[in-house]
Order: sequence, then C-alpha cells, then structure tokens
Amino acid sequence: MQYIRLGNSGLEVSRLCLGTMNMGTPDWKPWIFDEKQSEPIVAHALDNGVNFIDLADFYSAGVGEEVVGRIVKRLARREDLVITTKVGYGTRTGINASGHSRKHIMDSIDASLKRLNMDYVDVFMLHYFDVNTPVEETMGALNDIVRAGKARYIGVSTMLVGQLAKILMACERNGWVKPINMQLQLNCAYREEEREMIPFCRDQGLGVSVFSPLARGLLTGDVQSTRNQTDFFTQQMYSDEASHQIAHSVQRVARARGVSNAQIAQAWVANHPGVDCMLVGADTTAQFDSALAALETKLDADELYELERNYTPCDVINDYTAGKRILRSARPGQERFTLTEAVA
Repeated sequence: MQYIRLGNSGLEVSRLCLGTMNMGTPDWKPWIFDEKQSEPIVAHALDNGVNFIDLADFYSAGVGEEVVGRIVKRLARREDLVITTKVGYGTRTGINASGHSRKHIMDSIDASLKRLNMDYVDVFMLHYFDVNTPVEETMGALNDIVRAGKARYIGVSTMLVGQLAKILMACERNGWVKPINMQLQLNCAYREEEREMIPFCRDQGLGVSVFSPLARGLLTGDVQSTRNQTDFFTQQMYSDEASHQIAHSVQRVARARGVSNAQIAQAWVANHPGVDCMLVGADTTAQFDSALAALETKLDADELYELERNYTPCDVINDYTAGKRILRSARPGQERFTLTEAVA
C-alpha cells in the first residue's frame, strides 16, 4: 500500500480509501450488504494496508455507521484508523433533519459518534454545500466540533470552486480550522473537476480524494448490475453516448492489456496527478484487489489517448444540475485500437 499526507496536514492516509456506501442494510437499497457480508471486505482492505475508511450518516440512514463501527472495532485498533463521516443529507425526514445549520451539524456529530461507538472521527466532512445556511454558521459549528475534540480535522465534498472559496475565506477571516480534504467525483467519463476544482485544491493545500472511479459501474462493463438497474443517479449521470463510448475505450485498453476493465479505469484515476486517494466501494475482495493493482498500473501515451479521446465537456454533476447534462460526441479513434476492436 502507498501512503500520503492529506493536504497540508500531517495526517497520513492510504492511497486507497475504503468506501462504505454499500454497507449497512438492504432495507435502504437492494444492493447494500449487511454486516456479515461487509466484514470480509473490510477485513481484506485492512489486511492490505488500508487505514482510511469513508462513511456518511446518510448511508443506510445511519445503519452504515453502526455496521462499520462494529466491524472495525472487532478487526483493528481505533488509533490505527482514519475514520471520516459526512453530514448533510441526514438519516430521517423532518424540519432541521438535514442541511448544514449549526443545530443539525451539532446533532449529527453526536449521533454519528454514538452509532460508531467512538469518541471522535478523524475527518468530519460536509456532504455538499448548503446554499440555504450562512457559511459562517456552518464553519463556526465545525470549528467548535474540532475544538471540542469530537473531530480531528474537517473536510468538504461535491461543490463548486466558488463555494469552496467562500468556506476558506470564512475560515481565514475568523481564524477557524480549514478543510484538509476535498472529496469529489472523477473518472474517465466525468472530468469536469480537472478544470478548476483540482487546481484550486492544489493551490490552497487541500488533499483530493476521488469517489466513483468506475462511473457508478459503467466503466466495468456491467451495466446490468443490481445497482445500475435500481439507482436512478446512474442514468442521470452517465446515460449519454459519450459516456458509453468511453466505456468501450476502457474495454479496448483492458483487452489489449489482458486485465479487467475496472483495473484500467481505476488506474487512470489512481495515477492522475491531481488525485491523492481513490475511494474503493468493493462488493468482493477481488474487486478490491483490482484497485490495488491499479496503483501500480502505468498507462502509456496511446492508452491514455484512447481512454480520453471521447471526452467532451458536460454539465457539472452536483445536487443542483440533475437531469441537465448535455449530449456529447466522440473524436475518432487511433488505428491501434480501432483495429483491435475490428478483430474482436
């Protein structure tokens, strides 16, 4: 396993971060694993050097935190792990049950710690940018949580560059702790964060961790998976022609290499110069091993061209742009891979 310091902090984390959205209860979504199914995956990740585990109160409406909390307590020492959880979407309906108000943030950290059966989390993250709450209220609450010892650091996820800038300016003005990590979506089929967010994070000293390296499963070639058949977000994000052509390019490179589609898609992310950590939401130990192999998979210039030639700009993916993505068309392929496809 490879390790890095996250942003400008002294916190060392594994370059693979175990994503846990698929762990909790299938009562929440049909593709979620229960505790018994989840434990072998967590154990395998820990055995292979992962110390970074990503959660959110939203996952399985809180049950995900309970399940993963019990598993890691059985398998590892708390001080050896870097546990992050997120606040925003909440675990129930009702007034003040979501968002980033001081009330909800304070209620949520206590509820998450209780479910995890832990005294603190290492990184407490905003799940998105709440446009309805003053940024000073949100960041003041997070600062108080760090000062109280309930979180060691704070982080952010899935927002616009201008929104992150507002957060950083509020922290600077008030002498509050700043986020050390930005968690964003990046893969061969979605690269909009390369334009501004990743360079801005580099400039401001935030670490960058990436989720959905497989484009919610599209880049594995398994479009008929239970998740893809039941998760409407996949259709909203990756139903255009360019996304499917990118998936075909991943398959061409994988066939030429003699490895899985997933390993190639993950290699593109893991070796991206703007990426520090890649989240891995594995359903099997073999899927985790694919990500592990991707860390050492170096793509040559022709392979990178094939993976990237279909990409064209699209609407940013966040909470405010669902259903608004533009249709995209591809550039022509190079002879090396078009001939490979013809033979196949």
